[in-house]
Amino acid sequence: MKGKGNYIGELEELVLLLVGILNDDAYAVSVLQEMKDQTGRELNISAIHAVLNRLEEKGWLSSNMGGATEERGGRRKRFYQLTASGKQMIDEVKSQRDQLYGQLPVGVSYSFSS
Repeated sequence: MKGKGNYIGELEELVLLLVGILNDDAYAVSVLQEMKDQTGRELNISAIHAVLNRLEEKGWLSSNMGGATEERGGRRKRFYQLTASGKQMIDEVKSQRDQLYGQLPVGVSYSFSS
């Protein structure tokens, strides 16, 4: 899946994972809340919308409009689903990370500077 336009950033990766986790309840506000709950990151809704749109353009997500609800003043929600190519992308990212992590030397003491 490598090639121009097929690289994935960390935020895109997290959003793909969260849409997969949320499954049938993945819409912008639920992704935003899950991001905060799972990672502690607080983003604004327009950042989430931008990432969701970009991931859909890349073919890694698909979306459909849900029905109007009273709680939203009659407005409809756009629900997102992980596509097969989106699942393949996060599988490839995980595999690459696991491969790199496995190459870290065992027993090495790492120092941290402040």
